[in-house]
Amino acid sequence: MSKRIIVSSVVGVLALGGVAAGGLAVASAATKPAVEDSSVRYVAPSGDKDGSLTFTANVSDDSGVKSLKVIAWPASSKLDPTEAEMEHVDSAECDSTSDETSRCTYELTVTKADAADLDKGTWYVSALATAKDGDTEFVSPAATFEITG
Repeated sequence: MSKRIIVSSVVGVLALGGVAAGGLAVASAATKPAVEDSSVRYVAPSGDKDGSLTFTANVSDDSGVKSLKVIAWPASSKLDPTEAEMEHVDSAECDSTSDETSRCTYELTVTKADAADLDKGTWYVSALATAKDGDTEFVSPAATFEITG
């Protein structure tokens, strides 16, 4: 067998091995959770009926969705929560739509007394998604809404 054939064979094996190893590295690379299609709706109390704040989002991760933490805050407060602070806020209710995706909804009742104390103007919603493998994605703001009069 000539040296040229052996060298060509070794180079070919190394090239295939490199492609296979690269493919495995790409296939096993974990992704961060994604928070998409988020929306928020604020309804002020009216008459004898309470109002509400509803935030919804599609959350996905290759390992599945563990939770979505949510907080609403007025822009005028300069609160600007951090990812670490989000660990201690309310959780949305998440329903699986597939092995990798959940539709998460956060609902809050707003009474007349609550509404009277709310800052008027722009409000933000921040969200912290946690995947089943422990990866997190912090989105701030995830949505914006207005409270008027």
